[in-house]
Amino acid sequence: MSAPFLRRRVSTAVTVAMLAGTGALSGCTLFSPLPTIELIKASASAATVAIGQGPNKASGTVFQGAAVPKRVCIEYNRSLQVPDFLPALMAELKDHQVASRVFDVGVRPSEEECPAWLHYQGLQQWDKPPLSDQMRPYLSQATLSLHDPGGRLMSASSYQSEEAVMGLGKWGSTRNKLAPVVKALLTGFES
Repeated sequence: MSAPFLRRRVSTAVTVAMLAGTGALSGCTLFSPLPTIELIKASASAATVAIGQGPNKASGTVFQGAAVPKRVCIEYNRSLQVPDFLPALMAELKDHQVASRVFDVGVRPSEEECPAWLHYQGLQQWDKPPLSDQMRPYLSQATLSLHDPGGRLMSASSYQSEEAVMGLGKWGSTRNKLAPVVKALLTGFES
């Protein structure tokens, strides 16, 4: 065989192998005639994820040094209309090994059933997220307070949306916003 013929065969074999490899991955990759558009889409997706992870911290924490309760009753607040607030709050409490139940205002189970009561308040606001033209609600403020069965304050902590970094933290999930507040409420340490 001559050298040019051999080079063509190797080149053809490499091309076929590359095409076969991309064919095997066709379910996992996306080819576009306009790679610039795909790059812009990927950048926008990455920016949206980064925006949602903005800085969140607890503030104004008051901690009386009481032991962390094993069970907490949450008094339902009808005025806060953030749909994922209670599930996020309960998930964060569960991560700290604190069981929780929600009760309507005025319903008072026994002290054995509820060794601590959690009251919450919050403020929902509306704005347009970056890269969107649609208004969307977000949790801009939240305050949690933990009380013993007699009503005495055990601890309290708050979250407030930061306007620093272009206010990007406000687009984080409700759970990301509540995580440092629940930690401060149960331990006294703000992060």
